[in-house]
Amino acid sequence: MAKTAKLTIQQWGNSLAVRIPAAVARSAHFEAGLEVEVTTDEIGVTVKPVGPRKLTLAEKLQKFDPAKHGGEAMAVSPVGAETL
Repeated sequence: MAKTAKLTIQQWGNSLAVRIPAAVARSAHFEAGLEVEVTTDEIGVTVKPVGPRKLTLAEKLQKFDPAKHGGEAMAVSPVGAETL
């Protein structure tokens, strides 16, 4: 679901900045350290990730095919405290 926020552009040194609210960042799958591309057009600015984004756990589980991947992800016997 798309999130919307009205923000104020602020001065940051010689540049301008906008803080992305946590709910908007989560919705866009943004996280600290993510490389993004900023482009301009006639009506504003677009910020999007560079390259493919990391999948969420739910998306990874949805793509998992037991037949293709041999059943369980780690089919090993108990070790350490698991044997107690």
